[in-house]
Amino acid sequence: MDTPYQPLKAWRTALLLVVYMVINFADKIAVGLLAVPMMTELKLSPTDFGLIGSSFFWLFAVAGVAGGFMANRRPATGMLLAMALAWSVLQIPMALSSSILVLVVARVLLGVAEGPAWPVAVHACYKWFPNTKRELPVVCLAQGGAIGLLLAGVVMPLVTAKWGWRANFYGLAVLGLIWALLWTAFGREGKGMESGDTAVPSHLRVPYGRLLAEPTVAACMAMKFFSYWGLALTLTWMPVYLQRGLGFGAVEAGRLYAASIALSMPLSLIGSWLVRQMLARGFSSRNARGRMCAAAVALGGSAYASLWLLDLPPLVRVILIGFTLGVSQITYSVAPAILAEVTPGSQRGAILAIDNSIASVAGALAPLLTGFLVQGMAGAAGYEAGFALCGVLMIAGALVGALAIDPEKAAARVRAHAMRTQDVAGQMPSSLAGR
Repeated sequence: MDTPYQPLKAWRTALLLVVYMVINFADKIAVGLLAVPMMTELKLSPTDFGLIGSSFFWLFAVAGVAGGFMANRRPATGMLLAMALAWSVLQIPMALSSSILVLVVARVLLGVAEGPAWPVAVHACYKWFPNTKRELPVVCLAQGGAIGLLLAGVVMPLVTAKWGWRANFYGLAVLGLIWALLWTAFGREGKGMESGDTAVPSHLRVPYGRLLAEPTVAACMAMKFFSYWGLALTLTWMPVYLQRGLGFGAVEAGRLYAASIALSMPLSLIGSWLVRQMLARGFSSRNARGRMCAAAVALGGSAYASLWLLDLPPLVRVILIGFTLGVSQITYSVAPAILAEVTPGSQRGAILAIDNSIASVAGALAPLLTGFLVQGMAGAAGYEAGFALCGVLMIAGALVGALAIDPEKAAARVRAHAMRTQDVAGQMPSSLAGR
């Protein structure tokens, strides 16, 4: 029997998860936004700061995969609550310590606590929405991240100017606790909307190795990886680039950062709206989702490459960064839908987590490699070389996605493989089938 769609309860859950992502992304960007006062007070070199920035992602991937497999078996509501409480606790060492070791350990542990956040939030949201209604709430979750970046860009420089950079971490701890109280009061587990959910029936099981080897799945994850490289680069180095590379003051840089985030938000909404319109008009998922995503990522990569190749005014550079953030976010909302087309619902949480965790490896590499470029090149050149490297990688990922992503064919192949495996298992003697 199908579980009926309950829009009021579904959207209440989705809105709480949007706020969850606001806090999540404010946590992520905090170190990047506070880079200059931290580097000045703690006497950090660009390489030191790159180490702190990248440490967040060192165990992010491992924790994300573990959390995804747990989400297949455990209620998402409890997992989301535990993660939010951990975020709050782990802000305190950042506020109190001046030791690089303590800062790195705190960021590593925060990465562990935030690693499963996005896939578990999407998985929890999917439990309330049928397949035909899922893209809009997931777009809203992605916008929650953008809102978190925007608010942090406006508020954190002002808090720093009045109370010092450490006060921001206390504020983040309080926000996490407030969300945990709201989630305890109003957060509920969805009953599941799995009937007719994917092209691969939910009751089937497919080896994870077979799913990951599917070209559509691999290409989708590759495109997400290079898009995430751009996000991690921007989170960590854009505030420093605005101040030390382009010469803006701290408050002005914060406002420009927020403006670039504000520019990105309508672009990602428009892109996701176009995808939904194409699907409604009968376009294949390959064209509406796969190739549309690939085109967006290629455009963003070209914009990043132009920061190195062209002599552009500072404000144009800020606009191009905002443009890239906007178009690349289309991948974050559409890629889960592509994976859901190919993956049985019973394995969706793990596949979404694996996707997010693979992408997060880029989050560890991008800040660190860019730190070496910044330290080795004078002025703005090191920052712009880092953006250009990211641009080339994004264009390469877009080409792979455009050529390989075909959800309809992938789902047919996965379904056929699962049925063959099921038939073979059914024909085996019980003594062998149980082995």
